[in-house]
Parts: sequence; C-alpha cells; structure tokens
Amino acid sequence: MPDLKLSAAEFLQSRRSVPAKTLGLPVPDKAALMPLLTAACRVPDHGKLEPWRFVVLERGAMERLASLAQTRATALGLDAEKAAKGISQFEAGQLAVVVISSPKPSDKVPEIEQLHSASCACFSLLNAALAAGWGANWLSGWPTFDRSFVEEGFGLSPAESVVGIVHIGSITKPSPERPRPDVASLITWASA
Repeated sequence: MPDLKLSAAEFLQSRRSVPAKTLGLPVPDKAALMPLLTAACRVPDHGKLEPWRFVVLERGAMERLASLAQTRATALGLDAEKAAKGISQFEAGQLAVVVISSPKPSDKVPEIEQLHSASCACFSLLNAALAAGWGANWLSGWPTFDRSFVEEGFGLSPAESVVGIVHIGSITKPSPERPRPDVASLITWASA
C-alpha cells in the first residue's frame, strides 16, 4: 500500500512497478477499476480524439488467451523459452487491462501523436493502480506484436495496436528496487 501522506511529486519520484508474477488476489472489481480507467483517460489528447481504448481481461479471458498464445507459438515455430514467456503472463494473470492504440482519422493530429497519447493512457493507468494501493506492471511480449493473436484475442482492427498490458492485483511481497538513471547525464540545458 502506498504511503497516502506522499505528495503527488513524491509518489512520482518513488513509484515502482510490481513484478506481474508476484501479483495475487484479490484484484480490483469493476467498481474499483473504473476510477483507475477514468484516471487513465486524463492524458494529453490533441484534438480530443480519444485515440485509445481498453480491453479488461478477467480470469476466464486469461485462460482463453493462454491457450491462444500456445497455439500461436506453435504456428510461429517459437522456441520453448520464448513461447513460455509470452504464454505465462496469461496463465498466471488474474486481471489485466489491454491498452490499445486506436488512431482516428485527422488532418491535424499525426498518428504518432495519437500513439503517444495512448502510451500516456497506459502509464497513467499503471500509476493510478499503484497510487490506489494495488500492485501493477506494464507488460508486452511477443503476443502483443503478433497480428493474428491481437486481432483474435483482443478484437483489434487492422489499424489498431497494443500499447501495453497492465496487470493489476494485490501485492504479495515487496518489490525490489532497481538501479535508476543518472538524471543529470540525460539532460541537455539549452539557454539560447
């Protein structure tokens, strides 16, 4: 559970994802998930196009997707290790939200800008879940890049793509800290 006494800035400077394989039950129900999805929609959206949508995966859908991932791994001839990595997030997952980039026709807003907005929605969902006290992790993996898998599994149109799959659940053990970037080395100051 996050320290609710943290300011928003302190939360953002200390946030960290929880490994998906360590997430447990309970998971948010629909009433608890709706505020998280509402927060996910509060992102930069030039033109108010809403170029994203969500597919909520409950346990039954996870089982179906694990089977589909196994079928696709076989069809693609993937080695056992790569196949297992893609299948496991569905086998072990209890609840996840697929964030889909769903670009809209626009003369003013390039598709790349719409994709950036969808990426922001994914990150906002992740942060909303963490801030609410849930464990959460943004995953992708080979299934999210396989057109047959995403079209059959998530109902994507040919123009849509998966930005990420945000797994959400209860924290079963503390998340390990990891090395963080040297922020100063990533900054160029331009004063003129």
